[in-house]
Amino acid sequence: MILITGATGAIGREVVRGIPDGPAVRIMARRPERVTGAGAAAETVPGDFTDPASLAAALRGVSTVFLVTLPDGEDDAGFLRAARSAGVGHVVKLSAAAVGDSRAQDLITRRQRRNEELLRASGMRWTLLRPRSFMSNTLSWAGSIRSQGVVRALYGESVNACVDPRDVAEVAVRALTGDGHEGRTYTLTGPEAISAAEQTKLLGELLGRPLLFEELGPGRARAALGARYPADIVEALLESAERGRAGSKTAVGGTVAALLGRPARTFGTWAGDHLDAFAGR
Repeated sequence: MILITGATGAIGREVVRGIPDGPAVRIMARRPERVTGAGAAAETVPGDFTDPASLAAALRGVSTVFLVTLPDGEDDAGFLRAARSAGVGHVVKLSAAAVGDSRAQDLITRRQRRNEELLRASGMRWTLLRPRSFMSNTLSWAGSIRSQGVVRALYGESVNACVDPRDVAEVAVRALTGDGHEGRTYTLTGPEAISAAEQTKLLGELLGRPLLFEELGPGRARAALGARYPADIVEALLESAERGRAGSKTAVGGTVAALLGRPARTFGTWAGDHLDAFAGR
């Protein structure tokens, strides 16, 4: 049986949709009613990383896990203990590309690194997925695009080889259901490095109206992020942005194409498929 966690997030919901008929599937979610796209035979159960009893119930009879956690807590340690006790054999973990960059020492990346180490030391077989930032992060611009025709972001000329979440999810499904992925670390990027200013221009072309890009300085960005995140996470995100400004996120890899047998999706393809979010239709 395959257990999927993070099923309401950007990657997890696509994994739920992409799992083929055949393997037994269980989905663990804090709010099961929010899970969509599951096959008729999939079982959805309530579960919380902080509740050992719910973990034990969700892991009963499971052989393979897709693990998605937030890097700002202790969820991995408790989950991996429970998974090992339940006899899980293989964990496919969603991590981040920054883990492989020795210059990345922000709080979030250090925690992600620690969580990878916990998995490798667990005694279970593992596969690590390290995506670059998700193209879907641009959905945070949708409100200001609809109401003002403006995108506001930090360092508009910084380029990033961002990846379509659907490609990451498809790789995850291959790792969960296929052979030969144990002990492998996959860094996953899109087919091009693109800046926020370029993304804004492309969205405007697709929408058929010009959009203005307004670059935020560090002070304004800190204030905007502070409305959504704790102070330590804000500082980690700003450190990450500075690395991006220095060119640390530009490398384009061929892993997605090699594993899926087709090119990775472009930002233009992703944006075209999600244009209604920006148009307000």
